[in-house]
Amino acid sequence: MARFFVWLLKNADAAIALVIAVVVAIFGLSDDPDPGLVASATLLVLGLLAAGILRDRYRSAPVEEEIRGSLRSLGALPERLERIDGFERLVRRTRHALDESSAVQVMGGDEVAAALASARRGTDRWIFKGGTGTYIRAVTLPRCVEDAKRERRALLFRLEIIDPSDEEVCDTYARFRRAGAPAGEEHEPWTLERTRKESYATILAACYQRDRYRLLDIDIGLSRTMTTFRWDLSSSCVVITREDPSAPALRVDKGKFYYDWCYTELLNSLDQARRVPIELARTARLSEEPTVEEVRRLFQVLDLPLPRSFGDRDVADIARRALRAVDPYGDPSERPL
Repeated sequence: MARFFVWLLKNADAAIALVIAVVVAIFGLSDDPDPGLVASATLLVLGLLAAGILRDRYRSAPVEEEIRGSLRSLGALPERLERIDGFERLVRRTRHALDESSAVQVMGGDEVAAALASARRGTDRWIFKGGTGTYIRAVTLPRCVEDAKRERRALLFRLEIIDPSDEEVCDTYARFRRAGAPAGEEHEPWTLERTRKESYATILAACYQRDRYRLLDIDIGLSRTMTTFRWDLSSSCVVITREDPSAPALRVDKGKFYYDWCYTELLNSLDQARRVPIELARTARLSEEPTVEEVRRLFQVLDLPLPRSFGDRDVADIARRALRAVDPYGDPSERPL
């Protein structure tokens, strides 16, 4: 009942007009209706109807304006959505950049050995670019080969070192190493002769390991330019170091964009280096303890003849460096060669 009265109050003009129209209609059906009364009642009904129409139009104006505003908002919606999408893209890029930067781990020199050991674990490949490859022949190559033999799986190695036949780059490297050596260093100083021996030793070590494990796919490139960095890339990460074992280093895990950049850079750099035809080494077999004659013959076959100034003692020294290199990250009293 209350709802009916509320409705009646809201529509009073229409209700009054309806009542009057009904009364006038009944009165008009009588035998002698008063024409003046009927006309007045008709005008009253029309007035009430006109008032109702005006009221409805007045009420509908805000609604129409609201509809127009809504339509204008809908027209601007694509622009707003585009702005929201742009903001979301910015947020995603920022989050991605933060994720990538957090993935670059800065390590102290005392952490490098552990990082390289972690990189070796279970890897089926290794790509190296650096100086003469001392750590490669001392630790990385023999231990990766041991793991591959134990698990009976193939192993891929790609090495880029400085060209031992290029005296200019070897001398540049030797001067760089001497300049960065700690004052009062008691170890063997870096000279042109030592640099050349170190590079030859890495090539000899690669041929020696390949001769003893046929599932080792190894390739060597010789560079005529030196780099101050060393890249060690495995199937799980890339470790970037300097020649100084105590210097800070970087590690980037696989799956991050910088790992892919390093992978591409290393392959392209190796492709531009002078390739060692290591497959020819099978024609110059090496014994368990390579002799001076075997070493000389090997380098002749590889089209890398040893310098004429290298006597038998120098050749024996190359063999020693190849098979008994000292871990640069090991005991400081036993540091390389």
